[in-house]
Order: sequence, then structure tokens, then C-alpha cells
Amino acid sequence: MKTLKPGEIAEYCDVHHRTVSRWIANGQLKGHKLPGRGNYRVQLDDFLAFLQQQKMPLPKALLNETQATVAKLLIIDDEPAFRAAIKRALYGKGYDITLADDGFQAGVKLMQLKPDLITLDLDMPGLNGFEVLSFIRQTPELINLKVVIISGLAESELEKAKALGADAVLAKPFENSTLSNIISDLLSK
Repeated sequence: MKTLKPGEIAEYCDVHHRTVSRWIANGQLKGHKLPGRGNYRVQLDDFLAFLQQQKMPLPKALLNETQATVAKLLIIDDEPAFRAAIKRALYGKGYDITLADDGFQAGVKLMQLKPDLITLDLDMPGLNGFEVLSFIRQTPELINLKVVIISGLAESELEKAKALGADAVLAKPFENSTLSNIISDLLSK
């Protein structure tokens, strides 16, 4: 795991290194003290989570380095409250999150973004989740895409989605920690 020195973080954020030390000291930025010398190091993932929490842009110098480490997620749900709840559950995890509010919009964004994982509601107007899932599993460019179904439909419908190729299913309402664990497990495979 790549680590950064406070001085490097200060350069990335265009602040004084003492500002970074204060962020670490007051717990805003998770840092680890090196044995003996007392110097701090910050893991890259912790720095990325800090940037997201503070709504600070990703420094251009880090962009190339993090392309491979930042997982792209697409949240597909027609209900704004559930899109927001899913996004909130994953906030601060360092994911690059995009939202889609129907199956048609999801199809366009799937091909543009090529996400690593999607969350997909089954019961949507127009192109429903079953149709989106079938499209994904029949499209060679999306063969490795992880699909997490999040739906309020009956257990039998969730099982049908698994049979169609969903990697995981979760009933609404869900526990944030359960969703977060499912996603991190799938992305680590």
C-alpha cells in the first residue's frame, strides 16, 4: 500500500505542511506515526477518502496513480431516496460513484463508464432491472462487471436475478454495513 508524507500531501493540496499535521492531529486525516522518529505517513486510500469527505478535487498528479485503485460504481435506481441512501452507505470509501435513474440511462452510462460494479434495482419503469442484467450478461465488454441487485421485490424475484447472473442480492431496506461489505468483497475478487 502506497503511503504519502505530510509534505507530499501539502503539495497536492497546496497548503502548508503544518496544516496537514493539524489535519492528522485532530483526526480529520488518518495518519500513522513511524516508530522511533515520530514522522507521519498517510496511506493513499486514507488520503483519497479525506479528499472525498472534504469535497476536495483529486490532484492531477495523483490521477494516473489512482486510476487503477479507484473502483468505478454505477448506482441504478429509479427512486431518488434509494439512490441517495446507497451513495451515502458508500460515502468515504474512495469509490468513483455515478448515478442513473432508469434502465435506459443505465445502458448508456454502462457503455461510457465501463464501471467495475453496479447496484441495480429490479422494479423500474421502462427498461427494468432484469432486462438491464440480461443486457450486461450478453455484452462481452461487460463480462467482468460485478452486479449487486438491491430490490424491494419478493425473495423469489431476487433468486431469479441471481439465476440471471447477479453476483449478489440485497433486499430493501438494507443495512449500510451489509452493502459496504458485499461491495468490498466483490471488488477484491
